[in-house]
Parts: sequence; C-alpha cells; structure tokens
Amino acid sequence: MGSLRRSLVIAIVLLVRAGLSAQEAAPAAPPALTAEEMEAFLLKASVTHSRNAGKGVTGSTRVTLSDGRITHDAQVQAVDIYKSVFQAGKASEVNFKDTYRFNIAGYRLAHLIGLNTVPMSVERDINGMKAAVTWWVDDVMMDEDGRVKKKTVGPDPQRFAKQIQVMKIWDELIQNKDRNSGNLLWTKDWTLWLIDHTRAFRLEKKLQSPNDLTRCEQGLLEGLRRMTAESLAKAVGNSLTESEQEAVLARRDLLVKHFDDRVAKLGEAVLFTY
Repeated sequence: MGSLRRSLVIAIVLLVRAGLSAQEAAPAAPPALTAEEMEAFLLKASVTHSRNAGKGVTGSTRVTLSDGRITHDAQVQAVDIYKSVFQAGKASEVNFKDTYRFNIAGYRLAHLIGLNTVPMSVERDINGMKAAVTWWVDDVMMDEDGRVKKKTVGPDPQRFAKQIQVMKIWDELIQNKDRNSGNLLWTKDWTLWLIDHTRAFRLEKKLQSPNDLTRCEQGLLEGLRRMTAESLAKAVGNSLTESEQEAVLARRDLLVKHFDDRVAKLGEAVLFTY
C-alpha cells in the first residue's frame, strides 16, 4: 500500500512539473491595448509583410504590423477618387467620392456616438501615399455572405435583429450606399462589425429608407442626440469637409426625430439595450 501511495505521489509531482513547464513554454497572450495604445501602434508600427486583402474593389492591402512587442494585421486603403459624375451601369451619381478619408471619419464618428463595432482607422503615409490604416478585426467567423449561405442567425435571434437595426441606422447616418455582404463581418461571439466606408458620407440631407428603421439601441440614440456641430468637427477633423459634416448633422436630426416620433406613438418598446 505504501509503495502504491509513493507511486501516486511521484506521478502527481511529475504531472504538476509537466504542467508548469508547458505554461512556461507557452507564448504570452498579446497585451490588451487601450484606444491610445492601439492608435499609436497603427500610426508607428513597422510594416513587416503585405498582401492583397481579398474582397473589395478599392485595391485594399492587408499588412502585418509589428512594434517589437505586438504584432497585428491591418487593412490599408489609399483610394482617393473624386468624380463630378460617376456612371455605374444605367445609374449615375454626381459628386462621387471613393476615399480613404471616409474610413477614418467612420471610426471617429462611431467613437463619438458610442458605437463600438467600427474598427479603429488612422491616417498614415504608406509607401509615400496617404492611406487609412485600419485595425484588422480579430476572430472573424464569416462575412454576411457566409452567414446567408449557412442560413443562420446565430444562437440569439433577438440580438441578431438588434444588430441589424443598428447597422441600418448607422448606414443612414453616414449615407452609406455601398453596404454589401463583404463588408459586414461576424466574429465568433456573433458580434456584427461594420467595415469599409470609403463610399459613404454623401451630401444628401434625407434618409434613404426610414421605413426600415423600426427600433433603436438606447445608448446609440443618446449618442446621436448628444452630438453637436462642435463635437463632430473636433472628432472628425479633416476627414470630413464642412459640407459632409453638415449633411451628417441633418441626417442625425432626422434620425432623432424619427425615433422620438416612434416612441411617442408606440412607447418605450421602440428602444432596446443589448
């Protein structure tokens, strides 16, 4: 019996030592970054590798950045196209813009109103060109096209529906006419990330599809209501012109009125939280 006990003790000790050795050998998880640290990384980290980003028509590049401590990927978009008239098949658009500036403006505006599912984007010179350098979204499970093909809404249909409503409100605010399945990303925890806004921020001061806006996240509505011309100008800097800022504020006013009217008519059930 004593021999068996000694054998068990030795086995346990060996297992513990093996576990400690494995922990010591395992690479440390990358440190969590504050917003300030993430911005500094995107602005200053060295590009160690680059390749085509995959989907999209703006010639975006996926790069690997490293500062010697952290390594992470980013999307680089240097597109900067302005056309008085843009022809796309039978449709045409005046004052057409497809510009990296709008990716930066999108992040800054989202941050201002408390929307945290637009990845950080900064302006930086890459290979002698000004570009938007955007944090590559982690833990992506699939894009919207993949979700539709799988015919799933995830484990929580109500959360799914709420996130789709937030996306529709956001796209009205920035007048995003280029939303497609490739720039909606679902992460493994079923969070919807909104990316690639280079063709947003049009100058029309009206909502495109107000009938699709049925409910609103309470914090988002408060963020919209709080925004002023001064706070918007300070947040977006030169990533939006004055005319583009005025159009955002005009659409914001319409969004707030739309949901205030719905709350007055239908009650507080119009608003939701996550």
